[in-house]
Amino acid sequence: MSNMLLNVIDHDRNSAALRYVYPVVSRRAGGVSVGINLNPNNACNWRCIYCQVPNLVRGTAPPVDMVLLEAELRGFLTDLLQGDFLQTRVPIGARRINDIALSGNGEPTSAAEFLPVIELIARLRTELFVPVNVKTVLITNGSLLYRPEVQQGLREMAKIHGEVWFKLDRASQTGMLQINDTHARVDKVRTNLMSAISNCPTRLQTCWFALDGAPPSIVDENDYLAFLAGLEGLQGVLLYGLARPSLQLEGPRLSVLSEAALQAFAARIAASGFSVKVSI
Repeated sequence: MSNMLLNVIDHDRNSAALRYVYPVVSRRAGGVSVGINLNPNNACNWRCIYCQVPNLVRGTAPPVDMVLLEAELRGFLTDLLQGDFLQTRVPIGARRINDIALSGNGEPTSAAEFLPVIELIARLRTELFVPVNVKTVLITNGSLLYRPEVQQGLREMAKIHGEVWFKLDRASQTGMLQINDTHARVDKVRTNLMSAISNCPTRLQTCWFALDGAPPSIVDENDYLAFLAGLEGLQGVLLYGLARPSLQLEGPRLSVLSEAALQAFAARIAASGFSVKVSI
């Protein structure tokens, strides 16, 4: 394992020299996030134009080696909780374990073993005495939350301080096609979001940036706010800008919005009755 300090810019999935488990210092989480990458084949059913995954391909997660995943997660959590990883690899000010996050290089719920993975996390949390305030987070595009086994996984997550971060970058057919390269229907996205909310505490995560020098339009903002209207049970919105360069073909066309622009949209979200956290 490298001895270099982690930072918020580098989210290298190979930083711990493991297949499934990788640590990052998360600017949104405010500490160390223990990442679990169930898509080491860089395959996803969406292709977001801001994605930092190299050589991204369309597809699903490959079979998960549950024995290897358990060994990696057990070993890494033990090092975090009992070893010197935080002192030697993490900058001062971020030396806390914030969460165990299912994220990685594709859509984690596409793994056939998604439910067993959640059950494994729950078991290791108990065995290793992971503090109860350490969240278990699923970062998802939400497209597969209609599956019963995924819904069961969310219910199991809810028992272990779990939280779903549900991607919603645009709330129109045109916007999702442009930003996420998906033909997902807005009504289906909303149905999947309601499924998430009913099974586990859920937040929206929204990436807001300029494309070809133009910020999201007032129509984009209004579509988003209309999508939020009438939602009940949502924990809030995580609104964030670009932190690292996109590795997709559209990368050169993307640029960062000003803090003022992000805060202005956040104010509109808050005015509609939802809590919002902004990460620049």
